[in-house]
Amino acid sequence: MSIEESLPPGLSARPLTIADARAVYQVMADLERAEIGSADIEEADIVADWQRPSVDVPAVTLGVFAGDRMVGYAEAARDGRCDAAVHPDWHGRGIGTALARWMQHRSRELGARTVGMPVPQGGTGDRLLEALGYHVAWTSWVLRLPEGAQIEPRSLPEGQDVRAARAEEYRAVHQVVDEAFLEWADREPQTFEDFEAGVLHRPGFEPWQVRVVVGPDGVVGAAVLVMARDEDGAPVEGYVDKLAVRRDQRGQGLAQALLVDAFALAREHGAPAVGLATDSRTGALSLYEKVGMVVTQTWVHRAIGLA
Repeated sequence: MSIEESLPPGLSARPLTIADARAVYQVMADLERAEIGSADIEEADIVADWQRPSVDVPAVTLGVFAGDRMVGYAEAARDGRCDAAVHPDWHGRGIGTALARWMQHRSRELGARTVGMPVPQGGTGDRLLEALGYHVAWTSWVLRLPEGAQIEPRSLPEGQDVRAARAEEYRAVHQVVDEAFLEWADREPQTFEDFEAGVLHRPGFEPWQVRVVVGPDGVVGAAVLVMARDEDGAPVEGYVDKLAVRRDQRGQGLAQALLVDAFALAREHGAPAVGLATDSRTGALSLYEKVGMVVTQTWVHRAIGLA
């Protein structure tokens, strides 16, 4: 059965291109407002993801339309890490179920053994995927530092310093981040070209947003700060998108030093809020709570095996 045959009458479906990023953002933002009370997604997030060399947008995406208006979207993946959204005005019509089935089918074609996606805990997506047999693979938390609160600074070992990364250090930043994430994430190593496209070429990126701890033998810790902005371009949050310390340098306060540095810079650049996200695979939740951060959202990654 084709995707159109499983959709309500009058709707159509087609693969997407990067020119559709704005429409996808609008669907996802409206869904987030309905589910969690605010739109945390940015169009820049979608553009940064889709412009990575490893992503063939038309081959892995599908949009559902009522006339010219996008009402649903899904994205498959070879590694099984997918995404989808249905506009809240169109819930309860079978669109989400059709997109979930398409994601499974397309991801299987791409070679995935499992398929899954993050959804707000207890929301419509969580309930739908549970009804379709998806299990909770891990839990994620969004944390923020209360307004006015400060993280107690940590001194660094002698000979180490926190500063903006230099262009010639970007490959070392990528290596530190990717090696740390691969310790708990079930995925293939990320290429530098994908890192470059998703971080350094993200719309709105500025060099000061890549922070490093540098010692006598080079980069030993790194943080990537994203300045989230509203529709008018005003900063609303400084978000630590990536935080990693080289394995042999852990336990010395480097991660906390990077957080202090990143959050202070975000505030200096006008962000009224600062935060980050972590999940149950990392074991880092208690670390962030100990420095005064509080959980503001809980998400679950629901997944299902592909026969």
